[in-house]
Amino acid sequence: MDILVIGSGGREHAIIRKLRESPRVGKLYCAPGNGGIAQDAECVNVNAMDKEGMLALAREKAVDLVFVAPDDPLGAGMVDYLEAGGFLCYGPNQKAAEIESSKVFSKNLMKKYGIPTAGYEVFDDPANALDYIKRLGKYPAVIKADGLAVGKGVIIAQNEGEAAQALRSLMEEKIFGDSGSRVVVEEFLTGPEVTVLAFTDGKVMRPMVSSMDHKRAFDGDKGPNTGGMGTIAPSPLYTPEIAKECMEKIFMPTMEAMNAEGRPFKGCLYFGLMLTPEGPKVIEFNSRFGDPETQVVLPLLETDFGEIVEATARGTLADVDIRWSKEACACVILASGGYPGSYPKGKEITGLDEKGQAPGVMVIHAGTKYEDGKFYTNGGRVLAVTAKAPTLKEALDKAYAGVDGIRFEGCFCRRDIGAKALGR
Repeated sequence: MDILVIGSGGREHAIIRKLRESPRVGKLYCAPGNGGIAQDAECVNVNAMDKEGMLALAREKAVDLVFVAPDDPLGAGMVDYLEAGGFLCYGPNQKAAEIESSKVFSKNLMKKYGIPTAGYEVFDDPANALDYIKRLGKYPAVIKADGLAVGKGVIIAQNEGEAAQALRSLMEEKIFGDSGSRVVVEEFLTGPEVTVLAFTDGKVMRPMVSSMDHKRAFDGDKGPNTGGMGTIAPSPLYTPEIAKECMEKIFMPTMEAMNAEGRPFKGCLYFGLMLTPEGPKVIEFNSRFGDPETQVVLPLLETDFGEIVEATARGTLADVDIRWSKEACACVILASGGYPGSYPKGKEITGLDEKGQAPGVMVIHAGTKYEDGKFYTNGGRVLAVTAKAPTLKEALDKAYAGVDGIRFEGCFCRRDIGAKALGR
């Protein structure tokens, strides 16, 4: 199969690296791609949201499958458009992708079908939302923009002043555009978080190994929320007993709920879970592979990824035996100074060879460009330095050894990825 992957970040690079291992995958294209992806696939400068451009590219390259990886094109109906153009696609259609693109839809779905999640109310008026928060008088209060907001549409307000400011930012100042026209106000849940990605074709559900993301910018879970500063897999907190409970109470009921709503989901369904004292509950759904969870989950996959992708798209996932390594995997994000706020671009990166790798470590490129034989920064999250090993400690040691060999001006990372999982 010749495959076109849509996207330009670390998730897409990890997907392409895994597809390259498959004997059934031929030529790989990526649009628009990045500097590191260009070492592993032919990159074509078509915007990820450009439906007409993507269809023209798929036709020009005569690809056999299009893998739509990011949330925005999925939410905008890229799969519907390409399928109508005659192409086999990996990823949900627009109606199914609404499980991520609308928090209101996903919360109402969980309420209707009894899927465990935090209590909530929906508001389209900031004054009414603030009145509700005041009446509850419980802090922290969780305020979520309804729509997609580059992974940053969740604000945890510690007091009334912060809640008022959050509602102002989302609903009046529209910092995320129309995504904040409606908000969900949720109860604050406590407990460790775990992510489980799952392959599904709408008929079977195949959970992947669990992972643990680190959202805050700085050590000790301090600083602003980011798109993710590092991950480990599997999460030692996600026991076989919890996995069984999640399969029975969350994973299968979600697939069945989507089918009952006439929105069968095919692709990768992301379950963001909290292991609360009352049991696992859903914090969020995503309609695609997570970033940077993909960077630690796919390296542990032993089954042919190309076979899984094709079977998912064709609705024959039940025929595939999916196997996982017993090893651990760790990923540390190297970010530009200032991220997740404003940051410079165009800083030269040193410490990478021509493949963009350090010895014994897989370096996934998230925000880079490649010019005149050199890599330069081109985003907030720049590189995902990833390693696998028999134990989590060994995987982390290898990843940090890789980190220590890479340099660019303003570069920073968290030094405590995986520390909680190791009991530190």
